[in-house]
Amino acid sequence: METYERLSGFADEISDNLEEQIRGLRSLGMHYVEMRGADGNNLIYHSDDKVKEIKNRLQDAGIALSAMGSPLGKIGIDEPFEKHFEDFKRAVEIAHMMEVRNIRMFSFYVPDDRREDEATKEEVFRRLRCFAEYAAAEDAVLLHENEKGIYGEKAPACREILDEFGGEHFKAVFDFANFVQAGQDTIEAYELLKDSIAYIHVKDAILGTGKVVPAGYGDGNLEEILRRLMERGYDGFFSLEPHLFEFTGFAGLEKGTFGTKFEEERKLTGFEAFSLAHESFMKILSKF
Repeated sequence: METYERLSGFADEISDNLEEQIRGLRSLGMHYVEMRGADGNNLIYHSDDKVKEIKNRLQDAGIALSAMGSPLGKIGIDEPFEKHFEDFKRAVEIAHMMEVRNIRMFSFYVPDDRREDEATKEEVFRRLRCFAEYAAAEDAVLLHENEKGIYGEKAPACREILDEFGGEHFKAVFDFANFVQAGQDTIEAYELLKDSIAYIHVKDAILGTGKVVPAGYGDGNLEEILRRLMERGYDGFFSLEPHLFEFTGFAGLEKGTFGTKFEEERKLTGFEAFSLAHESFMKILSKF
């Protein structure tokens, strides 16, 4: 496989500047972005006029949104919910403006010593129910991402959430690196969640250290899981989320593996990191 049409990514890891994001995506032949931040703020916090400007600039460049990379549900379970829910409703409004149904979200940070507490679970589910019911009424699709530290950081809790809310308007993001960082075996996670997976975040990590590395160089079992996805006929988005902020050249990797080479180990620029993430993922996809 030389390319994949529904390839997207968090272009704010290229640059905060929208024009540089567009330039980077186009240079890699990509036509989608999972928009998180642009020109100084997350998309959900921009004014209507700014949202329209962003949409027009993306359209002019032939780029559409695969999803909104919102921070919704990424607050502590004890933090006030009312203002956060207003942000959620604003995010849905902006999704309509941007003509995208998918909204990435989370299931709230929960202290480790309260993870098995029934009252905590009830509050998590109460908040998620508010999200889910509003999304269904507004024909939006919530994509729950597994994230270290939230209620749904591991596959069994994700399964609980999806059993309660899963359906046309509530689906799963599968993030390899996040599961690795939470100590969750990714093959086990995939088998438990495969019927609900509608979106993939592409990043990998090293078990134990949690260090994020290019796709295929960590313990996320990307190649095997991607093979199983393809065999099931997966046709959703793959979204590059490099997170290679601390990655220095090819430290820990065989030099010369990728086309982009560096004379010395150093932190990569945003575009170099994004390009490396793109190249490593396409190398895996080329096997199918």
